[in-house]
Amino acid sequence: MKPRAPAVFERLDLLEWQLCQRLAGFSIHRPWLATLRLASKLGDWPIWVAVILAQPWLHPQAGWRLAAQYALTAAAAIVVYRLLKTRLCRERPFITFATIRCQEPARDRYSFPSGHTIHAVMFLTLVTAHSPALVPALVPLVALIAMSRVGLGLHYLSDVAAGAAIGYAFALASLALAG
Repeated sequence: MKPRAPAVFERLDLLEWQLCQRLAGFSIHRPWLATLRLASKLGDWPIWVAVILAQPWLHPQAGWRLAAQYALTAAAAIVVYRLLKTRLCRERPFITFATIRCQEPARDRYSFPSGHTIHAVMFLTLVTAHSPALVPALVPLVALIAMSRVGLGLHYLSDVAAGAAIGYAFALASLALAG
């Protein structure tokens, strides 16, 4: 028997699909599509591993502690995000609506919440607290990562908004627990 998403997602899907289709439609422009794909790939893990590994260099006194804090926070977020995805079972927009093209292979079937956005906002919030000089470089990247999720046809806007809220909550919890 196929898992069924909660009814709230069915209503949200109907409210959001046209906007998602329009935003994904911009990816017909090759330079924009290439930008979204690059942002998606960077947001998959490479940039966040670099942020973790840079902590000892950026903070000679507390860098290893910060690297461990960031890695543990990311791991906890992955566990929660996987649980949410596999329990809530919201289909990706391109699966539900044939008019939305998938421009990048999806890693899994379900869309809620956006894991890329969880980690992007989580790391941005942690970096803001510990290395504010990096924020001007990260803000555009985080924005592009969030846009890439809808622009590539992989997520609804509410998936991205929920991912941002969850990522922010994880970062705040991490900062409250470890500073």
